[in-house]
Amino acid sequence: MGELGYTLSGDARHPTVLFLHGFMGSSKDWRNVIAALEGRYRCLAVNLPGHGASLGLPPEDYTTEGAVQNLLGLLDELNIEYPALVGYSMGGRLALYLALRHPERCAGLFLESASPGLANAAEREARRRSDEEQAVRLESADFEGFLRDWYSQPLFASLARHEGLLQKTIEARQRNDPGELARSLRGMGTGNQPSLWDELGVLRVPALVVAGELDERYTGISTRMASLAPRIRSAIVTGAGHNVRLEAPEAYLALLESFLGSL
Repeated sequence: MGELGYTLSGDARHPTVLFLHGFMGSSKDWRNVIAALEGRYRCLAVNLPGHGASLGLPPEDYTTEGAVQNLLGLLDELNIEYPALVGYSMGGRLALYLALRHPERCAGLFLESASPGLANAAEREARRRSDEEQAVRLESADFEGFLRDWYSQPLFASLARHEGLLQKTIEARQRNDPGELARSLRGMGTGNQPSLWDELGVLRVPALVVAGELDERYTGISTRMASLAPRIRSAIVTGAGHNVRLEAPEAYLALLESFLGSL
């Protein structure tokens, strides 16, 4: 296993919250949320493989299982036994996988725009091909063009409704190493993620799945997840899209604080 970059703040006597960012993100994505919480919680924000300072890791680390094993190793190193997990998109998929496979290491699960994967094998294969095409493009030396096209997807259309938010997001993503992002996409993209739909019913920890009202795909996913598992609740945030935390920060923080306070 390689070493993951991370930031850790807050009093060690307080409950710990582990934050997992999305594709092309980093631990810095959580700064505003952590600033609001660190007086009451110990906050650990990790750079997932291929992101931030977590670069040049062994090949096996760029997989769902490898990334989770790395996270567990980091928790052991920091003597953190039982954190609440907060994940966005790709980080939410990893958080769900960790909670299902290692429930003894998770106090609760707060997911934002996250999916249990693709249940249909044909859909997974199609997505793997799409992820590979995107990975090849990341390696083509046109990172700016990749980012422009990535954020022109309908999934991110609502970012443009907020002045300057789309541009700030793209500028932050430009700090990444595109070759490392390609490794992450190949190993941890939705196409290679194992489907967790059939495991939701046995989830042993409380979970809240949050989606933005304008993100029809993930509002449907979050509602379906809650219908399949007694420990999962869903919350739909009015006026927000895929990135609820950026588009509706007050509503997001209210949901997160309420959830953490219930654990």
